[in-house]
Amino acid sequence: MIVSAIIFIILGILIKYGKMYWLIAGYNTMPKEEKEKYDLDGIATVFRNVMFGMALTIILGYFIANWTEKSVIQDYAFGASIGIGIPYLFVKSNSKKYKLKK
Repeated sequence: MIVSAIIFIILGILIKYGKMYWLIAGYNTMPKEEKEKYDLDGIATVFRNVMFGMALTIILGYFIANWTEKSVIQDYAFGASIGIGIPYLFVKSNSKKYKLKK
């Protein structure tokens, strides 16, 4: 589970600071005119924050599971991070907040 948390952290860093926007689903296939209509830096910030939050949830779940000796907590933390993080990411990044007004 820690490996998946590390992957989320790396993805967040690559998208935000490495400017690897092609990792954002749908962005790579947009025409150039369409890409110019979005605040990509804002969307990248949302991706970074959500990926970091998901990683933190997984890591906390791992340590709490080890501390309480109940491994099922780790599974719940992972499920919650995916079940809440991914829909939040889709809703937030597709909101009108990141569409530039021209």
